[in-house]
Amino acid sequence: MSVVKVDALIVGAGFSGMYQLLCLRDKLKLNAVVIERAAEVGGTWYWNRYPGARCDSESHAYQYYFSKELANEWQWTERFPDHAEIRRYLSYVADKFDLRSGIRFNTEVTAARYDEAANLWRIQTDTGDTYEAKYFITAVGCLSTANVPAIKGLESFDGKWYHTGQWPHEGVDFSGKRVGVIGTGSTGIQAIPVIAESSKHLTVFQRTPNYSIPARNAPLTEDFKQYVHEHYEEIRDITRTNTNGQAFHIQNRSVLALSPEELSAVLESAWEKGGFQFRAAFNDVLSNKQANDKIAEFIVHKIRQKIKDPAVAALLTDIDHPFAAKRPPIDTNYFETYNRDNVTLVDLRNNPIEQITQHGIQTADAVYELDIIVFATGYDAMTRPITKLNIEGSQGLPLTQAWHAGPRNYLGLQVPGFPNMFTITGPGSPSVLTNMPVAIEQHVEWITQCIADMQSQGFEKIEATEQATASWLEHVNVAANKTLLPMAKHSWYLGANVPGKPQVFMPYAGGMAHYRRECEEIVKDSYAGFARS
Repeated sequence: MSVVKVDALIVGAGFSGMYQLLCLRDKLKLNAVVIERAAEVGGTWYWNRYPGARCDSESHAYQYYFSKELANEWQWTERFPDHAEIRRYLSYVADKFDLRSGIRFNTEVTAARYDEAANLWRIQTDTGDTYEAKYFITAVGCLSTANVPAIKGLESFDGKWYHTGQWPHEGVDFSGKRVGVIGTGSTGIQAIPVIAESSKHLTVFQRTPNYSIPARNAPLTEDFKQYVHEHYEEIRDITRTNTNGQAFHIQNRSVLALSPEELSAVLESAWEKGGFQFRAAFNDVLSNKQANDKIAEFIVHKIRQKIKDPAVAALLTDIDHPFAAKRPPIDTNYFETYNRDNVTLVDLRNNPIEQITQHGIQTADAVYELDIIVFATGYDAMTRPITKLNIEGSQGLPLTQAWHAGPRNYLGLQVPGFPNMFTITGPGSPSVLTNMPVAIEQHVEWITQCIADMQSQGFEKIEATEQATASWLEHVNVAANKTLLPMAKHSWYLGANVPGKPQVFMPYAGGMAHYRRECEEIVKDSYAGFARS
């Protein structure tokens, strides 16, 4: 047990924490340390090892772009990299920049308290050590706290149960097993086809049917790899100047401007392209309900074509939200999986789960005997990864109390009442509505510049003001309401997947490019909205 004095303490060794460590150490020459509860780098991807887990952004966009040398050295193998390849990439980055020397693995933050008199953060860990740091930076990820629903009887289940966000590193053998998967969001849609291939029988418990677009995943050709290397600057600039941080532009084309024949042709072409590029075929998918309805109708038709049993098709297409109002999954043979003889779909809307029994799951009208239960029930997103750090700001104010009615955060970067604390891709920033590495790089570089400016201008403390925070939250709501996103009432964007959580639209829907400009203008305006002293 000891007290360790550092300039900056960062929590989390994923994309965010690794880059923040590199910037503070190499650009600002600060003594910075990362606290990481896992045994290796990887962040969310260290834990997400469930069957079928892979990125939904294309590999050549889902990487760092701060170093051309790094981009030229690394070669992805698939259009959409799986969890293992992403971990190999982050391990390569850690080796290249000697980042592990600044990371304390197998260590968890148990509390963080701001000492006003000393202008220091005192961060306690489960190893017994206390760190004293001028700057406290959370890089804990938006989707890193598993949401295991409190279903009666789980403790009585004789079989094994797992959450996709806490997957055993040795894997799970489903052969000869009766498996139940609860959840058909992005995670379930990835895992279900793979589990079905090896299990004796798979029962899928669906509450909310979902749209999904075919991924069209494939190995990258040598020609494409060469193209990526030769167009590094162009690809980087596209990701930094568009709405969603992806490596392609959204077409300046309205669904409603096309004849039925023209619309059909564009949609068929986009469907064959697959992935998020399907959404990019039009610019009014998320802003015009009439346009969205036409896209939704097309997708529902495509889903029905894939499924042999009309009753099953009806359950899978009884979708209660506009297309892309929730993060739209992309899949490989998800809907086709329901044509297998060893797969059963259970409708939880009409037959909710009543309890988990010793031998399986009991719904309102049946009992399903199971050997393994898989919770693909997502995460307590965006806020819980931060609040579970047990943070107290000025005058002992707990962050949980400051956020009791929902997260209050200026630009997703700072919370009023918590000086010198920064939140990378926190609530109120584009974060999960974008390709995450692009949002992460922008936030890390902004925080690095902010600290550098404080040093050069003689400031010791920076804190978001209440007035600026209130104005920003109003702007976040206005931006969301210009879209169809709030129409998805059961979305984790609102926190609606966690019972008792305040339902507030958390990410910023005004677009990554617009947000970047806002942040740049605030710096030019002497950090307007922040009190520096």
